[in-house]
Amino acid sequence: MPLTSLQKSAAQAIVNVFETGTPRGDYAAVTVLPGDTGHLTYGRAQTTLGSGNLHLLISAYCRAAHAALDDELRPYLPRLADRDTRLDRDEHLHRLLREAGADPVMQDAQDAFFDRLYWDPSDVAARELGLGDPLALAVIYDSRVHGSWPLIRDRVLSGRGRPGQIGHRRWVEHYVAERRSWLAGHSNQLLRRTVYRMDAFRALFAAGNWSLSVPFTVRGQEITHDVLGFGPVRVSAEDSGQRTLHLTDPQMTGADVRALQEALAARGWAINIDSEFGEGTQRCVRQFQDEMGLVADGIAGPATLAALGLA
Repeated sequence: MPLTSLQKSAAQAIVNVFETGTPRGDYAAVTVLPGDTGHLTYGRAQTTLGSGNLHLLISAYCRAAHAALDDELRPYLPRLADRDTRLDRDEHLHRLLREAGADPVMQDAQDAFFDRLYWDPSDVAARELGLGDPLALAVIYDSRVHGSWPLIRDRVLSGRGRPGQIGHRRWVEHYVAERRSWLAGHSNQLLRRTVYRMDAFRALFAAGNWSLSVPFTVRGQEITHDVLGFGPVRVSAEDSGQRTLHLTDPQMTGADVRALQEALAARGWAINIDSEFGEGTQRCVRQFQDEMGLVADGIAGPATLAALGLA
């Protein structure tokens, strides 16, 4: 069964805490640790210069419309592509990256990039193994972000068998135990220090929170509805107006999103009517805007909603 938006956000929040210390993630985080073979790391899920993924992320940002620091960051692309380790000490680049982290365009670029690079492959891996628990997917996602998922997966498959043979949750517990042992004995001292990630998962196992029901705590950080952006919206009726609908993390949900989707479907767009403003809805909004001669930004504001008869 697919994860809900809340469960996905909770799973990603665990890894955000591991990576940047906050459940929502620090989009502006710039880190250089002595001895880290990844060298300069950046963003919510700390993508690295050494892997080449930092180049891909910054390229995606520079290609995006309305990127505030496109002109400043674009000259760095060749050096990022070459994995120039001198960038570890380039304070000008570090400052630009921190500034870009406050740009909503960079935040959207990171969300899409990390989903494509880490989350979506983790989802595929979980389904291939028949692992349906949100906590199991969080474990795989953490290994994709941190590294070495195939290595430890194959060790557990070889030594313990497949999840269907020994039990899905038991298999995940064996995986975490094997990964903890591997981290604890690693030659890289920095990796040895990260056994806390596996200890955090063990605490969630012990609590029986396989569905990632909130609230729960990871390394002293509370994961709640409000922290994940799913809390109630309190607004005076006198001040409330029609929402501008657009792609956010977590995604906008509600009757107004559903009305938008139904209006687009009535005009011939193939759209999933699920009351969640995801990438598919954004794409349909852009196509409608383009057809109507509106600014095709994928944001359903007053003009777009009026054109759909929803104002």
